[in-house]
Amino acid sequence: MIWKPHVTVAAVIESEQRFLLVEEQVSSGIAFNQPAGHLDEAETLIDAVKREVMEETAWKFEPEQIISIQLWRKDSQADSFLRVCFSGKAHSHNPTQSLDKGIIQIHWLTRDEVAAKTALLRSPLVLESIDDYIKGDFYPLSLLKSSLDL
Repeated sequence: MIWKPHVTVAAVIESEQRFLLVEEQVSSGIAFNQPAGHLDEAETLIDAVKREVMEETAWKFEPEQIISIQLWRKDSQADSFLRVCFSGKAHSHNPTQSLDKGIIQIHWLTRDEVAAKTALLRSPLVLESIDDYIKGDFYPLSLLKSSLDL
């Protein structure tokens, strides 16, 4: 059997000290997460995060930097995820757009409000990414290279 992690992207989006999160229905119940999702075939990481933010929140997103590249697994029986977390600005909200399947609603929450929902966070990476953002841990987008034969 070949092991390979799921490649995902996520966005930490802050406005006036509030962070954009999605409330979503997952197999275990209700969870809160950054706008996030899987990398599609023939898609760059930057294109993936822009698409995921739009699909899940109806906001256009412009990534400005990378916060972290995270390898996470809930337990030894679970799948592994390689998650590239970006930060940047959201603009041009479309309130009439339907949100991705499973998304209940979007929320703008303070860091403390997110921390108060620890038991409902999709993974510990949600709060960890916000804390890294607050600390100013950023890397340039130029770190990413894509050589896709499109």
